[in-house]
Amino acid sequence: YGESGTGKELVAKAIHEQSDRNDKQLVYVNCGALPENIIGSEFFGYKKGAFTGAAKDKHGFLDIADGGSIFLDEVGEIPLNMQVKLLRAIEGGGYSPVGSTETRTPDVRIIAATNRDVKKEVNAKLFREDLYYRLSVFPIEIAPLRERKSDIPLIAEEFVQQACNRLGVVKIPLKEKHVVELMNYQWPGNIRELHNVLERGVISSSGPKLRLLDELTLQEIYYAKPNHFLQEV
Repeated sequence: YGESGTGKELVAKAIHEQSDRNDKQLVYVNCGALPENIIGSEFFGYKKGAFTGAAKDKHGFLDIADGGSIFLDEVGEIPLNMQVKLLRAIEGGGYSPVGSTETRTPDVRIIAATNRDVKKEVNAKLFREDLYYRLSVFPIEIAPLRERKSDIPLIAEEFVQQACNRLGVVKIPLKEKHVVELMNYQWPGNIRELHNVLERGVISSSGPKLRLLDELTLQEIYYAKPNHFLQEV
């Protein structure tokens, strides 16, 4: 659990990489990006000829993740009818690829993430209660960046290094004044926003000097007084 941009995918990767499954694949699935009409075939795969366009057999996400882990991002976006099938697969009942009578039971660790209040979704009948309790075996809540500012210097140093490497420029040092500016900001967009601000800082910097102050000041004005921002800037 955690607000948007807090780094849930990074936590999922760390869980996988530090497990005894790290020699197998971590399959990333953005549940909110899958069209409802194909989500079943994407999860469970299909056999050749199962429907128009199925020219060959295709493995689903669960097949690919067999022996490893699967990360279900935005799990609250899964349609209710698909939640039933996923629950059955998780509880050991297995699943069948579309167009097949074969039952498969892969060995998969499931890591699910959401920025929604799933308990409220359950009460509103938008998320199955049985699937919620099946997934919520070991809940991890990721605090927003504003509540763990001591992490900012290390994260920022890494992001600046990544941006310099990607842009092919000499590493720009992150000075103490930069760290102070970054730690004084509230980061409503969390780590994703920190990444973007630092990359823009590297792009707009001339020589070995990182420019952040103007960027953060403008964002503070924008989030505090959007109308004032639009009129004055």
